[in-house]
Amino acid sequence: MFDLKGQVAVVTGSSRGIGRSIATLMARAGARVVISSRKQAACDEVVGALHAEGHEAIAVPCNISDKAELAALVDKTMAQWGRLDILVCNAAVNPYFGPMATMPEDAYDKVMNCNVKANFLLANMAAAKMAAGGGGSIIIVSSIGGNQGSATLAAYGMSKAADYALTKNLAIEWGPQGVRANCIAPGLIKTDFSRALWQNAELLARVESGTPVRRIGMPDDIGGVAVFLASRAAAYITGQTLVVDGGITVKEPA
Repeated sequence: MFDLKGQVAVVTGSSRGIGRSIATLMARAGARVVISSRKQAACDEVVGALHAEGHEAIAVPCNISDKAELAALVDKTMAQWGRLDILVCNAAVNPYFGPMATMPEDAYDKVMNCNVKANFLLANMAAAKMAAGGGGSIIIVSSIGGNQGSATLAAYGMSKAADYALTKNLAIEWGPQGVRANCIAPGLIKTDFSRALWQNAELLARVESGTPVRRIGMPDDIGGVAVFLASRAAAYITGQTLVVDGGITVKEPA
Protein backbone atom coordinates (compact mmCIF):
# COMPACT_ATOMS: atom_id res chain seq x y z
CA MET A 1 0.00 0.00 0.00
CA PHE A 2 2.94 2.34 0.57
CA ASP A 3 4.96 1.22 -2.45
CA LEU A 4 5.91 4.07 -4.84
CA LYS A 5 7.76 1.93 -7.39
CA GLY A 6 7.43 3.22 -10.94
CA GLN A 7 6.39 6.70 -9.84
CA VAL A 8 8.24 9.96 -10.37
CA ALA A 9 8.26 12.55 -7.59
CA VAL A 10 9.29 16.20 -7.76
CA VAL A 11 10.09 17.77 -4.39
CA THR A 12 10.86 21.48 -4.14
CA GLY A 13 13.15 22.73 -1.42
CA SER A 14 14.59 19.22 -1.13
CA SER A 15 18.28 19.95 -0.55
CA ARG A 16 17.79 19.96 3.22
CA GLY A 17 15.32 19.67 6.10
CA ILE A 18 11.77 18.51 5.52
CA GLY A 19 12.11 18.47 1.74
CA ARG A 20 15.22 16.29 1.83
CA SER A 21 13.50 13.86 4.18
CA ILE A 22 10.46 13.65 1.92
CA ALA A 23 12.58 13.03 -1.17
CA THR A 24 14.74 10.46 0.61
CA LEU A 25 11.84 8.50 2.07
CA MET A 26 9.99 8.56 -1.26
CA ALA A 27 13.11 7.21 -2.97
CA ARG A 28 13.34 4.45 -0.35
CA ALA A 29 9.69 3.65 -1.09
CA GLY A 30 10.66 3.12 -4.73
CA ALA A 31 10.04 6.46 -6.42
CA ARG A 32 12.40 8.15 -8.83
CA VAL A 33 12.92 11.62 -7.40
CA VAL A 34 13.74 15.07 -8.69
CA ILE A 35 15.76 17.07 -6.17
CA SER A 36 15.19 20.80 -6.50
CA SER A 37 16.31 23.91 -4.69
CA ARG A 38 18.02 27.11 -5.77
CA LYS A 39 21.64 25.91 -5.80
CA GLN A 40 23.00 23.21 -8.10
CA ALA A 41 25.70 22.05 -5.67
CA ALA A 42 23.22 21.52 -2.86
CA CYS A 43 20.94 19.49 -5.14
CA ASP A 44 23.87 17.44 -6.45
CA GLU A 45 24.91 16.50 -2.91
CA VAL A 46 21.49 15.01 -2.17
CA VAL A 47 21.40 13.22 -5.51
CA GLY A 48 24.81 11.73 -4.77
CA ALA A 49 23.62 10.46 -1.40
CA LEU A 50 20.55 8.87 -3.00
CA HIS A 51 22.64 7.26 -5.76
CA ALA A 52 24.90 5.82 -3.06
CA GLU A 53 21.83 4.09 -1.60
CA GLY A 54 20.95 2.70 -5.03
CA HIS A 55 18.06 5.05 -5.83
CA GLU A 56 17.25 6.94 -9.03
CA ALA A 57 17.40 10.72 -8.72
CA ILE A 58 18.26 13.81 -10.72
CA ALA A 59 18.93 17.42 -9.75
CA VAL A 60 16.95 20.27 -11.29
CA PRO A 61 17.71 23.61 -9.59
CA CYS A 62 14.78 26.01 -9.51
CA ASN A 63 14.00 29.42 -8.09
CA ILE A 64 10.32 29.01 -7.29
CA SER A 65 9.69 32.75 -7.64
CA ASP A 66 10.44 32.46 -11.39
CA LYS A 67 7.58 31.09 -13.49
CA ALA A 68 9.91 30.09 -16.32
CA GLU A 69 12.03 28.04 -13.93
CA LEU A 70 8.94 26.32 -12.56
CA ALA A 71 7.95 25.36 -16.09
CA ALA A 72 11.48 24.13 -16.75
CA LEU A 73 11.32 21.96 -13.61
CA VAL A 74 8.26 20.17 -14.99
CA ASP A 75 9.65 19.98 -18.53
CA LYS A 76 13.00 18.53 -17.44
CA THR A 77 11.24 15.95 -15.32
CA MET A 78 9.12 14.87 -18.27
CA ALA A 79 12.14 14.83 -20.57
CA GLN A 80 14.04 12.58 -18.15
CA TRP A 81 11.34 10.10 -17.23
CA GLY A 82 8.30 10.82 -19.38
CA ARG A 83 5.92 11.10 -16.44
CA LEU A 84 5.17 13.03 -13.25
CA ASP A 85 3.17 11.28 -10.56
CA ILE A 86 3.92 13.13 -7.32
CA LEU A 87 4.56 16.80 -6.65
CA VAL A 88 5.57 18.07 -3.23
CA CYS A 89 5.51 21.86 -2.89
CA ASN A 90 7.79 22.25 0.10
CA ALA A 91 9.97 25.28 -0.66
CA ALA A 92 8.96 28.41 1.26
CA VAL A 93 10.42 31.64 2.61
CA ASN A 94 10.04 33.82 5.66
CA PRO A 95 12.26 36.91 5.27
CA TYR A 96 10.71 38.91 8.11
CA PHE A 97 10.16 38.34 11.82
CA GLY A 98 8.15 41.05 13.55
CA PRO A 99 4.80 42.88 13.64
CA MET A 100 2.73 43.47 10.51
CA ALA A 101 2.75 47.22 11.15
CA THR A 102 6.43 47.47 10.30
CA MET A 103 6.69 44.74 7.67
CA PRO A 104 8.22 46.05 4.42
CA GLU A 105 5.93 45.65 1.45
CA ASP A 106 8.59 43.87 -0.57
CA ALA A 107 8.97 41.27 2.19
CA TYR A 108 5.20 40.69 2.16
CA ASP A 109 5.26 40.27 -1.61
CA LYS A 110 8.13 37.78 -1.39
CA VAL A 111 6.28 35.65 1.15
CA MET A 112 3.08 35.55 -0.89
CA ASN A 113 4.83 35.00 -4.23
CA CYS A 114 6.99 32.14 -2.98
CA ASN A 115 4.64 30.47 -0.52
CA VAL A 116 1.37 30.79 -2.44
CA LYS A 117 1.72 31.94 -6.05
CA ALA A 118 4.58 29.54 -6.82
CA ASN A 119 2.56 26.62 -5.44
CA PHE A 120 -0.48 27.75 -7.44
CA LEU A 121 1.53 27.87 -10.67
CA LEU A 122 3.57 24.71 -10.19
CA ALA A 123 0.66 22.60 -8.95
CA ASN A 124 -1.42 23.40 -12.01
CA MET A 125 1.51 22.78 -14.36
CA ALA A 126 2.17 19.41 -12.73
CA ALA A 127 -1.51 18.45 -12.46
CA ALA A 128 -1.92 18.72 -16.23
CA LYS A 129 0.90 16.20 -16.72
CA MET A 130 -0.48 13.92 -14.00
CA ALA A 131 -3.96 13.96 -15.53
CA ALA A 132 -2.55 13.09 -18.95
CA GLY A 133 -0.75 10.14 -17.35
CA GLY A 134 -3.79 8.81 -15.51
CA GLY A 135 -3.55 10.64 -12.18
CA GLY A 136 -1.23 11.62 -9.38
CA SER A 137 -0.78 13.24 -6.00
CA ILE A 138 -0.01 16.85 -5.08
CA ILE A 139 1.19 17.58 -1.56
CA ILE A 140 1.68 21.09 -0.21
CA VAL A 141 3.74 21.53 2.94
CA SER A 142 2.02 24.26 4.93
CA SER A 143 2.20 24.96 8.69
CA ILE A 144 0.07 25.07 11.82
CA GLY A 145 0.78 28.80 11.53
CA GLY A 146 -2.06 28.85 9.02
CA ASN A 147 -4.46 28.13 11.90
CA GLN A 148 -3.04 30.64 14.36
CA GLY A 149 -2.49 34.33 14.76
CA SER A 150 1.00 35.66 15.47
CA ALA A 151 2.53 38.94 16.49
CA THR A 152 5.74 38.10 14.63
CA LEU A 153 4.89 35.68 11.78
CA ALA A 154 1.61 37.07 10.49
CA ALA A 155 2.31 37.11 6.75
CA TYR A 156 3.91 33.68 6.90
CA GLY A 157 0.80 32.32 8.63
CA MET A 158 -1.44 34.04 6.12
CA SER A 159 0.46 32.42 3.26
CA LYS A 160 0.16 29.02 4.87
CA ALA A 161 -3.59 29.48 5.40
CA ALA A 162 -3.85 30.30 1.70
CA ASP A 163 -2.18 26.97 0.95
CA TYR A 164 -5.02 25.21 2.80
CA ALA A 165 -7.52 26.85 0.46
CA LEU A 166 -5.36 26.18 -2.60
CA THR A 167 -5.29 22.49 -1.71
CA LYS A 168 -9.08 22.27 -1.47
CA ASN A 169 -9.54 23.91 -4.85
CA LEU A 170 -6.91 21.75 -6.54
CA ALA A 171 -8.72 18.70 -5.17
CA ILE A 172 -12.04 19.84 -6.61
CA GLU A 173 -10.72 20.89 -10.02
CA TRP A 174 -8.38 17.97 -10.70
CA GLY A 175 -10.08 15.14 -8.81
CA PRO A 176 -12.23 14.05 -11.76
CA GLN A 177 -9.00 13.52 -13.70
CA GLY A 178 -7.44 11.32 -11.05
CA VAL A 179 -5.30 13.91 -9.29
CA ARG A 180 -5.47 14.15 -5.51
CA ALA A 181 -4.27 17.17 -3.52
CA ASN A 182 -3.52 17.30 0.18
CA CYS A 183 -1.72 19.54 2.61
CA ILE A 184 0.58 18.80 5.54
CA ALA A 185 0.64 21.34 8.39
CA PRO A 186 3.72 20.68 10.54
CA GLY A 187 4.31 22.07 13.98
CA LEU A 188 7.81 23.08 15.05
CA ILE A 189 10.27 20.86 13.20
CA LYS A 190 14.01 20.85 13.82
CA THR A 191 15.35 22.28 10.56
CA ASP A 192 17.62 25.12 9.50
CA PHE A 193 14.51 27.06 8.48
CA SER A 194 13.23 27.09 12.07
CA ARG A 195 16.63 27.34 13.76
CA ALA A 196 15.85 30.70 15.39
CA LEU A 197 12.93 29.07 17.20
CA TRP A 198 14.39 25.79 18.45
CA GLN A 199 17.78 27.31 19.33
CA ASN A 200 15.98 29.60 21.80
CA ALA A 201 16.25 27.43 24.92
CA GLU A 202 13.37 29.12 26.72
CA LEU A 203 11.05 28.89 23.73
CA LEU A 204 12.06 25.29 23.04
CA ALA A 205 11.35 24.25 26.63
CA ARG A 206 7.96 25.96 26.50
CA VAL A 207 7.03 24.25 23.23
CA GLU A 208 8.18 20.83 24.41
CA SER A 209 6.34 21.08 27.72
CA GLY A 210 3.19 22.18 25.90
CA THR A 211 3.33 19.35 23.36
CA PRO A 212 1.67 16.06 24.35
CA VAL A 213 4.53 13.97 22.94
CA ARG A 214 6.99 16.25 24.80
CA ARG A 215 9.31 16.99 21.90
CA ILE A 216 9.52 19.02 18.73
CA GLY A 217 9.32 17.27 15.39
CA MET A 218 12.07 15.90 13.20
CA PRO A 219 12.09 16.02 9.38
CA ASP A 220 11.26 12.31 9.06
CA ASP A 221 8.08 12.91 11.08
CA ILE A 222 6.88 14.83 8.02
CA GLY A 223 8.61 12.72 5.38
CA GLY A 224 6.73 9.60 6.40
CA VAL A 225 3.40 11.39 6.23
CA ALA A 226 4.22 12.60 2.71
CA VAL A 227 4.95 9.03 1.59
CA PHE A 228 1.57 8.00 2.99
CA LEU A 229 -0.29 10.79 1.18
CA ALA A 230 1.43 9.94 -2.09
CA SER A 231 0.70 6.23 -1.82
CA ARG A 232 -2.27 3.97 -2.55
CA ALA A 233 -2.92 3.91 1.19
CA ALA A 234 -4.28 7.46 0.82
CA ALA A 235 -6.18 6.84 -2.42
CA TYR A 236 -9.46 8.11 -0.93
CA ILE A 237 -7.99 11.19 0.74
CA THR A 238 -8.05 14.52 -1.07
CA GLY A 239 -8.58 18.17 -0.23
CA GLN A 240 -7.44 17.63 3.34
CA THR A 241 -4.93 19.32 5.63
CA LEU A 242 -3.22 16.84 7.92
CA VAL A 243 -1.81 18.46 11.06
CA VAL A 244 1.46 16.88 12.20
CA ASP A 245 2.44 18.71 15.38
CA GLY A 246 2.77 16.22 18.22
CA GLY A 247 -0.64 17.29 19.46
CA ILE A 248 0.26 20.86 20.46
CA THR A 249 -2.79 22.38 18.74
CA VAL A 250 -5.24 20.09 20.51
CA LYS A 251 -3.90 20.68 24.00
CA GLU A 252 -5.93 22.91 26.30
CA PRO A 253 -4.13 26.24 26.83
CA ALA A 254 -2.38 26.59 30.18
